Amino acid sequence: MSSELPTLPVTFRPGRTRAVLLTAGVAIFVVITAVALLLEKLGPGERLSFIFTAALMFGVLAMLARVKVVADESGVTVVNIATKRRLEWAEIVQVNLRPGDPWVFLNLSDGTSLPALGIQPGIAKQHAIADARALRALAEARAVKEPGDQPD
Repeated sequence: MSSELPTLPVTFRPGRTRAVLLTAGVAIFVVITAVALLLEKLGPGERLSFIFTAALMFGVLAMLARVKVVADESGVTVVNIATKRRLEWAEIVQVNLRPGDPWVFLNLSDGTSLPALGIQPGIAKQHAIADARALRALAEARAVKEPGDQPD
C-alpha cells in the first residue's frame, strides 16, 4: 500500500457509473420526447405528460449520478442520493469497504455508520478499492491522537 496521501481537496466519485447514468438519462429523455412529438394522435396535454415523465426519469438518474465524497483539510463532505453531510476528520473512526459491500461505510465517533455512495465498486472495482484506501489513509493521518496512544 502506498504511503503517499492524495493532495487535498480531492473528490471521489464513481466516474464510470456516473457516465452510464447520465448517458442513459439523456437517451431516455430524447427517445421519449421524440416519441411524444412523433405520435400524431396525441394531444398537447398527452405530449406534455410524456415529456414530463421523461424529465422525471432523467432527474432520478441525475440524482443517482450526483453521489460523491469530497475530502479537504477540515473534513469530509458526503453527498448521497438525497442527502449531504459534512464531517470533521475527528468524527471518522474507520473507513470500510469489505468484500460484497455496495459502497464504502464510514464508522463515526457517535457509534453510527454512514454510507458513502461516492465510492462504490460497481463498474470499477479496483478504482473504488484505491479510492477507499486513499480515504482511509487520509482519515488515519488526520485522526485525533489521544495522549496515551502509541504509534503502531
